[in-house]
Amino acid sequence: MRFLLLSSLLSIYTQAYTQTMNNSTLQEIITKNADTINGISGNWKFMHKEILMLCVTDETNNRMRIISPITESDNLDKDLLLDAMTANFHSALDVKYAISNGILWSAYIHPLKELTTEQVESAIAQVYFAAKTFGTTFSSTELIYGGRNNNGSQPKEKIEKEIKRKF
Repeated sequence: MRFLLLSSLLSIYTQAYTQTMNNSTLQEIITKNADTINGISGNWKFMHKEILMLCVTDETNNRMRIISPITESDNLDKDLLLDAMTANFHSALDVKYAISNGILWSAYIHPLKELTTEQVESAIAQVYFAAKTFGTTFSSTELIYGGRNNNGSQPKEKIEKEIKRKF
């Protein structure tokens, strides 16, 4: 009996304090953080500190993405692609560099309903920094995991040695 009562109270508490993100709330958060915003519910184009961003949602399938175009993928050489892929592991954190339709993007992808206000604000900041630092530190925040050399990348010899050691 006590377990049933405790379970019921915990369920009510959880439902009362669990945030369920939706397009309306997401639009409010983006509007608060954007310099300008245009579009319709679930498909916004906005500027954040002079960086173009898009936010696309699918409430039915519980998906959301905030993306920023960086450059045409034809502009990327092998070294830039390798640096971007390395950054996806070390310095891009919750944001990833991705290519779609001939464009390199800074992309944050997450289930919509489970997002918190803080996560959306962090996503906007990380997409911004990853777009802004592409070609230099390739980072979405000041945090960088893993050893780096002076230009922000790991020495090739160190990576090759580590791969051989582990495999």
